[in-house]
Amino acid sequence: MVLEIQTGEKNPVLRKISTSVEKFDKGLKNFCADLLETMLKKDGVGLAAPQVGRNERVIAIRLLGKRSEQDVRELVMVNPEILERSLKTAVDEEGCLSLPGILLKIERAEEIKVRFCSPKGEELVLVYTDLPARIIQHEVDHLEGILICDY
Repeated sequence: MVLEIQTGEKNPVLRKISTSVEKFDKGLKNFCADLLETMLKKDGVGLAAPQVGRNERVIAIRLLGKRSEQDVRELVMVNPEILERSLKTAVDEEGCLSLPGILLKIERAEEIKVRFCSPKGEELVLVYTDLPARIIQHEVDHLEGILICDY
């Protein structure tokens, strides 16, 4: 089911700090599927739960592969936590489904180490670089009530 995107930099739903997910149940699994579907239908590369009105630490991301444009997969992260950020940074343009029509240059770490759970509750720790790292940092900002216009 495609969910409604919350918009506007003053929208209080987008400014709340999200709470950790405690229950890994069918309700969470269904929400994760809806979040992914919404991200894809809205042609996004990332989407956080607050952007669809849910105050929980869940993000969906689209990983664009290096082998080909067809090498694409989606991933949902529950309770993501950035453990490490590289000192090396890069500035690039970012947009946001919650701030339509706005593109801003944002400086972010080029590499991050992230701990998160799958929707089934399996804990993972992975390293991401370049665009995937940027997308994850952007979406984790949403979980803290931070928007790109705050940079």
